[in-house]
Amino acid sequence: MVAETASTNADLIARVAAGEDIAGAVLLAEHQTAGRGRNGRTWSAVPRAQISMSVGVPTDGLPATAWGWVPLITGLAVVDAVAEVTGVAVGLKWPNDVLAVSDGRKLAGILAEVASPASVIVVGVGVNVSLGADELPETTATSLRVLGADDADRGALILALLRHLQRRVDALASTGGADARLVDDYVAKSLTVSARVRATLPGDREVVGDAVSVDDQGRLLIDTGDGVTVVSAGDIVHLRPV
Repeated sequence: MVAETASTNADLIARVAAGEDIAGAVLLAEHQTAGRGRNGRTWSAVPRAQISMSVGVPTDGLPATAWGWVPLITGLAVVDAVAEVTGVAVGLKWPNDVLAVSDGRKLAGILAEVASPASVIVVGVGVNVSLGADELPETTATSLRVLGADDADRGALILALLRHLQRRVDALASTGGADARLVDDYVAKSLTVSARVRATLPGDREVVGDAVSVDDQGRLLIDTGDGVTVVSAGDIVHLRPV
């Protein structure tokens, strides 16, 4: 635990570059000043009102084809932990944004990065816990407090999240990748699957259609009416309420 840092992900990646073994390491910050999201997005956290955490997930026993599942199972771990500790209903927007089921606003974000030269996946997790409505960074965000969990315990959430993440990492390693049970579990907790979506892909190409499932590599399958497009990376917009 540190009082303040720019980015917990960047700190763990720097440790790897310095020769440190961070497999299984957990770094928490009370205040993160330059957290990073996908596609280079940044944000500044409110001190002691969020979970700002990064974990070093070892890749031993994980085939490279399963690495893409690590951020997705982290999203599942957040969903499970929030439900267990607070009872708040949340789900996943592909690939791993955690949204409130009640209004579709974002509660948590996840960023996974492969640290070199060691083969460790650094997974950053940010969860809005006790932020008030006037402290949220944008109107599309929410917090456990806003969702009615005024007394959510950050410590209990962190412990539950780490427990669920370890369970899912162990299962992914034991099966050598995603099995049908994991895919079914992800689909059951997905707010994207079954929704009408627009995917903006690298190169600014757009695909519009119905999200029908994810495959064994965690890629989103979108039925455009002319066939199924497999999306491995891109920004997803839900075009109708989920």
